[in-house]
Amino acid sequence: MKFDAQDCRLISSKQLTPTIYDFRLQNEQLASLTKPGQFVQILVPGKTLRRPISVCDVEGDIIRLVFEVRGEGTELLSHTKVGENINIIAPLGKGFTLDPDKKTIFIGGGIGVPPMLYSAKQCGKNATVINGFRNKDAVILSEDFERSVSKLIVTTDDGSFGIHGFVTQPLSELIDQAEMICACGPMPMLKNIAKMAHEKNVPCQVSLEQRMACGVGACLGCAVAVRDENGREVYRHVCKDGPVFSSEEVVF
Repeated sequence: MKFDAQDCRLISSKQLTPTIYDFRLQNEQLASLTKPGQFVQILVPGKTLRRPISVCDVEGDIIRLVFEVRGEGTELLSHTKVGENINIIAPLGKGFTLDPDKKTIFIGGGIGVPPMLYSAKQCGKNATVINGFRNKDAVILSEDFERSVSKLIVTTDDGSFGIHGFVTQPLSELIDQAEMICACGPMPMLKNIAKMAHEKNVPCQVSLEQRMACGVGACLGCAVAVRDENGREVYRHVCKDGPVFSSEEVVF
């Protein structure tokens, strides 16, 4: 597949927390092609480097990206002004396989929360969302989820907002009602969710957070261990073969 870089106009920029930004980019063609769980490679203004950012939402001709400042690249990106163009390669990766008629639990942890919004919207009334954060100051996008799904549960590590504890606590109470689980977040969280899904025989898809460079499978820098159809441990690339995998495939 050929991946073309295209300019998108930044039509909105909001700072959600001291380190998290909410961008809305306008490009009708790319928006129409983007599926839940996919990501973009975004060119840092004034640089030759790109950074991978998960798609938070798509509305009409708008692609919404919610990202965390983690280094020089994303710091420079955060200063982009409304009206300026940002060059992106999109859509990239394999996203979630969703059935709107199935009762699906969507689980996000930290900066793994944003990509769950567009995904959960596909299931609407059949979607239950569990989002986990460190504390109340880190909580984002709750109003967006509340408008889009039947039920939102928020947990915080320190109990300063929502349920005190981890996302696995409410999941344990709801998993018997689930026909599918979709999750994105830190690897320890995904490992625990995958274990619970396996024990209850509930299909589970996980979106892996991995360092990427090229984003199209050329640099081999985002390899992850998975099991093939014969149960053998092999390596796949998060950018090209994922970022979404069946939890039964992933070697945690």
